Amino acid sequence: MPTEVALLESRALRAERMVRVDVLDKVKSLVMLPDGIHVRTEDVARYFEVSTEVVKKVTQRHRVEMEENGLLLLCGSDLRSFHRDMMSLWGGDGESYPQAAVRLSLYTRRTVLNLAMLLRDSDIARCVRTYLLDAEGDLRERYDSLDFRVTRIESCLAGVGSALQELGPVLSRMSERFDGLDRKLGVTHEVVGAMSGRLADVAHDVRRVDARLDDVAHRLRELRPEPRVG
Repeated sequence: MPTEVALLESRALRAERMVRVDVLDKVKSLVMLPDGIHVRTEDVARYFEVSTEVVKKVTQRHRVEMEENGLLLLCGSDLRSFHRDMMSLWGGDGESYPQAAVRLSLYTRRTVLNLAMLLRDSDIARCVRTYLLDAEGDLRERYDSLDFRVTRIESCLAGVGSALQELGPVLSRMSERFDGLDRKLGVTHEVVGAMSGRLADVAHDVRRVDARLDDVAHRLRELRPEPRVG
């Protein structure tokens, strides 16, 4: 994780953290202009508790970087148009809205965060940098923890994959054996069905034989001579 000094010295490191504008309000409330987007140089100085000259010097020293992060310099017709828009948003007669006579520097939250990573002699700026780095450290720890858990899951899944590969041939053989059993059961059902039909025929023949035997016995009884009387 980069240090505060590295953040002060490296433009690349600052650029990587430009999305974390949320840390500004976590350190101190930043009062915006009526449009909710911009603040003036004096508002930025008030936020960082430094003089406007300090803000202007740092801004001038890193103007290209700060312009890339939203710094605007208005003058002429652009400034007049901006004042009209702000007075309309401000409400009332607009007399309470502070206006710049010649030119006006406007900072966005992104520009203010950029300045927070450049101001060396502001306790508020140091707090923003500390919060930014601590939050990044916490995020990195959570990421490392999540990465560790994902790695464990992946290793478990790898073990499951190899187990399934080993189980595949066994399941295939079991499937073949079940198919064989199904075929044997089918043949058995056919044999049992045929035997059942044969037994039914035998039972019918037995009943016919019994009937004929009964008829023969009856006829034999009729043929027996009656006993003579003394």
